[in-house]
Order: sequence, then C-alpha cells, then structure tokens
Amino acid sequence: MTKSVGMKIWVSTRDYIMIVLGICLYAFAFCAFILPEKVVIGGLTGLGSLVYFTTGIPVAFTQYIMNLTLLAFAYKIVGKQFVMRTIFGATVISLAIGVFQPLFPEPIIAQQTFMNVIIGGLLIGVGIGIAFTHNGSTGGTDIVAAMVSKRSNVTVGRTMLYTDMCIISSSYLIFHEIDKVVYGLVVLFLAAWVADQVINTNRQACQFTIFSKKWQEIATAINNEAHRGCTVLSAMGWYSKQEVKVLLVMCRKIESVTIFRIIKSIDRDAFVTQANVNGVYGQGFDEFKVKMKPTDGEHPHPAASASDTPQAQASHSGHPQSLA
Repeated sequence: MTKSVGMKIWVSTRDYIMIVLGICLYAFAFCAFILPEKVVIGGLTGLGSLVYFTTGIPVAFTQYIMNLTLLAFAYKIVGKQFVMRTIFGATVISLAIGVFQPLFPEPIIAQQTFMNVIIGGLLIGVGIGIAFTHNGSTGGTDIVAAMVSKRSNVTVGRTMLYTDMCIISSSYLIFHEIDKVVYGLVVLFLAAWVADQVINTNRQACQFTIFSKKWQEIATAINNEAHRGCTVLSAMGWYSKQEVKVLLVMCRKIESVTIFRIIKSIDRDAFVTQANVNGVYGQGFDEFKVKMKPTDGEHPHPAASASDTPQAQASHSGHPQSLA
C-alpha cells in the first residue's frame, strides 16, 4: 500500500467517524431537549415528530422511510454518488434517534422549555456543522432542495429554509399553540447560525502583511518553524522614496500566534498588519469546490462533479444543509 493510498483511507475513515459523531450529537440534542418539549423542528425529523405526536409511530421509523422514498424519486436527478452517501447518513441518524428517544421521555431540564430549546438548538447546530465540514449528508429536506435546484434557479438554501418553515408552522394544526411554532423557529435559526460558525471557523484563515528590514530572516523562520510559505513583494515607500520588501503570509487562524512570535523574536520594530480571510484555497489549504461548466461537446470532468451536490451548493448559498 502506497503512502498516498494510506492517506486517502485515513482521511475517508476520519470523515466517517466525524460524520457519525456529528449525527449522534444531533440525535442526542433532539431527543433529550427538543422532542420531550413537543417542539417541531425543520427537516424530516420535524415531519417525523408530527407523525409521532399524532399516531405514536417512532420518529426514527418515519424519518427513515421518508428518506428512502425521497431518494428513490431523486435517484435520476441527483445521481448515484449523492444517493449512496445519503443512505449512510440517513441510516445512522435514524438508528441514533431510535436509540436515544426511549432514553429521554422527559426533557433533561425540567420545566424550563426555553432553556431546553436553546441548548438543543446549540447542540444541533454543532452536530450539523461537524457533519457538514466532513462532507456528511443525511438527506432530509436537502434532497427536496437538490431536486428543485436541478430543475429551477431557486437556491438550495432558500428551498430548505422555506420547506423547514412550512414544517414548523404546521405544528400549530396539532397543538394550536403559537409558542410551539416560535420555539421551532428559534431552533431553526439558532442551529443554522451555530452551524455557520462551526463551518466558517474551520475555514477561517489569516493574511499577514509584514514590513521589516529583516524580511529574509523572518521569511526563513516562517518557512522552517511555522511551515508556511511566504511571498516577497517589491514595494516603495512614498515618503522615503526607497524600495522595500513586503512579506505576504497566509496561515490558519490558530497559527497566527506562532507567526506573531516569530516576527517579534526577530524584529520588534516590524510593521505588521493582520486580516481575517474566510477561505483560502490551494496547496496547504482547502480544495477548490467550484462546478466547472463544460464547453460545447465536452463532458464534465469527473472531479468537477463533486461540487454538484447539495452540500457544495448549500455552502455557496450561505445556508447550511439540514441534517434531517
């Protein structure tokens, strides 16, 4: 086994472990905080909750059947790769909810509905974010969104938002309590915001612009100690009319302290600016996820099809995918 093959297997295994972890966190938050309060959230989990409150059928069973039904209709539209990956996620989340639901007949925090909703929404958002950053998919309303986006110009994020709001609002027909609808909307928007934070934190990077007479020493130290590249730019100070060298450095946000320490240890008088960058793509950072449009008579490159998924489109639309 070559090193590259071993690395691919490790990355794939790590992704699946993190997806399962994110899904289990989602299922725990839903079963321990949201469902006992009789709050309906978005996605097929919300539809499963509506069926459970009216018929008593477990959420996991209804959710899984609806996921498989939607995937059967979506097979020819979204493709085999998306369907196979989604079946894995849908199976895991249904199993997790099936295990957790009987364990929590009552909410963890008694007589504190709003607190349970807030905690549940936060944990659901974290779970969604973890699974999403590792290319996870559990179907749900993103299957519907994927089919709609294939046939129209409506974005995945907008379709999912409209669908989830309709599901949450329909809980009023069962309970006739407007506060249940409000709590469901709180979970929807709170989970979406937290998921965005988890996803963007994983991608956040910093851009350093460094002016120093000791630019060569700083660049070498950054290469050797921080293991980051430096770009040397030629510039001219307009006041002094002298040529200067400027270092441009990209790094992960968690590496910024290391960069600062290197600069300070070499030149305390260096002039440094730092800017937050939401997304750095290329060698040593994230991969490009852009759908390339084929020219006339040219078939799409296989690598480009990876971005033609609800996950990638949801990322472009600025709305995190629904995990259920």
